[in-house]
Amino acid sequence: MKIFTIILSIIALGLIIFNCTQLDFNAPFEGESMIAIITIVASLCVIVMMAILRTSKRIEQKVKNRK
Repeated sequence: MKIFTIILSIIALGLIIFNCTQLDFNAPFEGESMIAIITIVASLCVIVMMAILRTSKRIEQKVKNRK
């Protein structure tokens, strides 16, 4: 599970970098730039969700070790 979350985070980071190159800063809310912004936000959400998942798994392991 840890490898899976790391791979998804790396893919999301790659999408963020790629879509930052697609942005048109003169008209950020028109055409392809809007799609790039949506994809950047979605990728950031994936990274946050994977961090939450890793943290919850770490907490779950600590609780199991106490018993």
